[in-house]
Amino acid sequence: MLRPPYTEYNRLHVYYLDRHDLPPVDDPDLIGTWIEDDTAILFFHHAKDEYIRGLCQDTGATIVYQADLGYQDWEAGVAITSFATKTLQVRPVWEREVELSPGNLEILLDPSVIFGSGFHATTRLCLETLELLLLESGTKIDSVLDLGTGTGLLAIAAAKLGVRRVTGLDNNPLAVQVARHNVELNGCRDVVDVHRFDLMGELPDMNYDLVVTNLYKGLLIRLFEDKGFWHRGLYLVSGFIPGMEPDLLAALPADEIKMLYRANAEQWRLWLLQFGGEPGRGQGS
Repeated sequence: MLRPPYTEYNRLHVYYLDRHDLPPVDDPDLIGTWIEDDTAILFFHHAKDEYIRGLCQDTGATIVYQADLGYQDWEAGVAITSFATKTLQVRPVWEREVELSPGNLEILLDPSVIFGSGFHATTRLCLETLELLLLESGTKIDSVLDLGTGTGLLAIAAAKLGVRRVTGLDNNPLAVQVARHNVELNGCRDVVDVHRFDLMGELPDMNYDLVVTNLYKGLLIRLFEDKGFWHRGLYLVSGFIPGMEPDLLAALPADEIKMLYRANAEQWRLWLLQFGGEPGRGQGS
């Protein structure tokens, strides 16, 4: 995340170490530490070769790989800049505040180095569908579960659009830290809870009106094939491309699933599924 004196991301100096059980890194240039399996990936604003060598000597870790790259290169060449959907204006923290159109809502975001920043097509597709569901469909949605919350953008959007209870889960401790920070930035702490959770190990409580799963194919299939994943309600599924659809469709409990909506943006696809009975409509249901 951005900490003083830094107000934006420019160069990323990245160190992959072959162990995850490192002591806390206390360095003013640290952006964050990404833990993945048995690897720790440390991100800094400036080169830290000497510091990392000392850390390796102290812990027995080895540098597997290191890189120096531009922030936009880490974001797969996508420009991280303000964008708007029909109702939401998403602004990275380093850009100046702009006047909002009447009725529009702003989300202020520090994307850090977490995927799912919303500046990519698949997350934006989820945002647009959330708007459609929460503002135009007439469906009553009081609770949302965001699996793989990343920066927390979709969870924050749900809260801004009127959902009363939102839970965001992610297995990446840096993502949890960043998402909680963004929840604070947007004044949503009373509505949005963010926790670390490993979906490969077990399932969380799935009893929500809407479950958002912007995940990768393998994990989606695993979830689809687990009976405990399915509860009466709506499922917003994204994070896949056309060639993955046959395998994903085959993993669905076909007799109990209704496809309500399909959308696409660039190479990405999105489904809105209904499991069980008719979702509630209007405030009286």
